[in-house]
Amino acid sequence: MPIKIKDSLPARATLESENIFVMTEHRAIHQDIRPLNMLILNLMPTKIITETQLLRKLSNSPLQVSVEFLQTASYTPQHVDSNHLESFYTTFDQVKDRKFDGMIITGAPLDYVKFEDVTYWDELCTIMEWGKTHVHCTLHLCWGAFAGLYYFYGLERYDMKDKLSGVYSHKVLKKTSPLFRGFDDIFYAPQSRAMGIEAEKILSVPELELMAVSDEAGVSIVKSTDSRHFFVTCHPEYDSDTLAKEYYRDLEKGLNPSIPVNYFPDDDPSKAPIVNWRSTGQLLYSNWLNYYVYQTTPYDIHSIE
Repeated sequence: MPIKIKDSLPARATLESENIFVMTEHRAIHQDIRPLNMLILNLMPTKIITETQLLRKLSNSPLQVSVEFLQTASYTPQHVDSNHLESFYTTFDQVKDRKFDGMIITGAPLDYVKFEDVTYWDELCTIMEWGKTHVHCTLHLCWGAFAGLYYFYGLERYDMKDKLSGVYSHKVLKKTSPLFRGFDDIFYAPQSRAMGIEAEKILSVPELELMAVSDEAGVSIVKSTDSRHFFVTCHPEYDSDTLAKEYYRDLEKGLNPSIPVNYFPDDDPSKAPIVNWRSTGQLLYSNWLNYYVYQTTPYDIHSIE
């Protein structure tokens, strides 16, 4: 949360130059506060795990957030308890006439599948288009990030021969961005995907900003210049054992996966991973929620456009 100071305090300019969030008395007095309405389109088959990971990151702030989960109507997951979906999930038809401060669109295990061949692609496009006028700010994660870049900007992904799996170092490019307040210049985050996009493609679109990259993993964070859309290819919300579970799952399937990079100590799967991305995940989600949703969304949610 910001520190509140008098408008004319000399330290204000210094603090702001150091990328510290300062709220003047004038702004604080005129600020209205209400709970934030958040919609999460969960496309992952591991619904409960993903729910827990995201809620953990969204909950660790002083902000009050009301969260609803959205499922696709055009595709029913095969490995999810139907009672869980009936109890905790809604469909687009049930929310399409409402407005939300924020929305998260998760990834999905759809490596090597063309977007147009995805069963629920048309429904996803409808939801993303609806979000233009009904959601103040949307966070697209992993596959959801590539889907968003393709739908909104026509940017094609490329498929990798081998899956990218491991914990990689990433470089912050926009150090003054509120998204990176509290970040080190280099941060670590898990990656788990077999697709990517060239930085040159991002830079060719005037409406996009390249925010963070990795020498090994490539483009990691992109945002729209109007700050209404964020595209994150890494997974700083992952649990300590998420990559391990994926690795053993692929082993059991006979896929002969590579050991996740920079994950198991000494590349020994019998050793427990040491987490070096937890603080990155908390900062990323807290900063997004605070600076790009809470601080900028209209107090009258019906005025979102």
